[in-house]
Amino acid sequence: MLENGRQYDDWKYSGEDRPDGRRPSVAGFDPAVGGGLSAFTFLCVVITLTGAGLVMMYSASYNEALSLGLPHHYFFIRQSLFVLLSLACSVVIRFIPISWIRKSSPLLLAGCLLLMLMTLFTPFGQTRMGARRWLSIGPLPSFQPSELVKLSLIIFLSGWFSSEKSERSNLRKLVTPALVVLVFAALILLQRDYSTTIVYLGVCLSLFIVGGVSFGWMALFIAFLAVPGILALFIAPYRVKRLVAFLFSDLDPSGINWQVTNARKAIAAGGWTGVGLGNGVYKLGSIPEVQSDFIFASMAEETGFLGIAIVFVLFFLFALLGYRTWQRMLDRNRFLAYLAFGITTMIVGQALVNIAVVTGVLPPTGIPLPFFSQGGTNLFVVLCECALLYRIMLIAGGRIAVDGRKKAEAPPPSNLARQSLVAELPPSEDAYDFPEGMPRYEQ
Repeated sequence: MLENGRQYDDWKYSGEDRPDGRRPSVAGFDPAVGGGLSAFTFLCVVITLTGAGLVMMYSASYNEALSLGLPHHYFFIRQSLFVLLSLACSVVIRFIPISWIRKSSPLLLAGCLLLMLMTLFTPFGQTRMGARRWLSIGPLPSFQPSELVKLSLIIFLSGWFSSEKSERSNLRKLVTPALVVLVFAALILLQRDYSTTIVYLGVCLSLFIVGGVSFGWMALFIAFLAVPGILALFIAPYRVKRLVAFLFSDLDPSGINWQVTNARKAIAAGGWTGVGLGNGVYKLGSIPEVQSDFIFASMAEETGFLGIAIVFVLFFLFALLGYRTWQRMLDRNRFLAYLAFGITTMIVGQALVNIAVVTGVLPPTGIPLPFFSQGGTNLFVVLCECALLYRIMLIAGGRIAVDGRKKAEAPPPSNLARQSLVAELPPSEDAYDFPEGMPRYEQ
């Protein structure tokens, strides 16, 4: 009866213990059915995006490497090393207790604070293209601490809004995380990374909303951020120039708009099927930093509309599976639910902002395209976030327990349980008495 009457069984026992020991996570959904498929699909999406990103990054970067006197595969090898490092960390993320991840958020924030201060105020910090965002310590490769801040804040906010401390009042729920968010936002802004600050604040505010902060307090918090945000925008002359160039794109097409103008030409040159992998010409000096923030233009030129359509589908599947996991975990483990929401919003949000900048929908800014842009720290953090999200999907699908152990198979229902289930089913027509000689069906 459990197999033949699955639809009735899901309805009857949604939210209750079933006779076979299973418990649906939400009404009408059995976590033991189809959960592993979502996790497997997500894994395929991440592998495809990572592989395509390495291929496109090599195609876009080999000319830049040669112009710098480096081997043609320099950026590709460097990016691949960060992929291998993230794979090693993914193994740790797969088996480390979830409680450790939750309790480690204060330590992670303290470490990120130290790294951010070292970047700004010590000789270990490096300035490139007018921004002091990189930290170089000894033989270690340089990295961006602001990328680590994103994941650490998602873990902290997820733990805060799922804890009992946040249930006392809306003011208590908002003040402590707001102060933490503002401190790191100020440090990122001091690194002259305005775009990362905006994306970072957007993700944090979205977590405030799903965490239950009332819209009244949210409006007050946003109004508080508006004044310093506008001041920070207009204090820096280069930001004003970018904004003016965006609003009036025809004023300086060969100056500050040179990058975006050529990026749009490259996208148009790709047509439906592209000019072929490795055959793009706009990457040969026409688009500065093409292997980094503007790699989408090179990808569109070489793979055409068909290629970028596939990329859009992959990111859509990423978002769909991520937000579906968030909904499935809400009534089981809010910490993991908020983690899934924050990670999905961060990665998909960065992708949308990057594509909007390259296509001229938003002003030029320095937001990398996840999985594709050259930048080891961003790729490392993104893949670690994906490893954590994959583990949450396995938990949501009933494949593993929250503590990381493989979930034991539920024993088959006993005969007593089957009889009890049959007794609760609605009576069929055979249960009614029909007078003798009366046909049960009209001919």
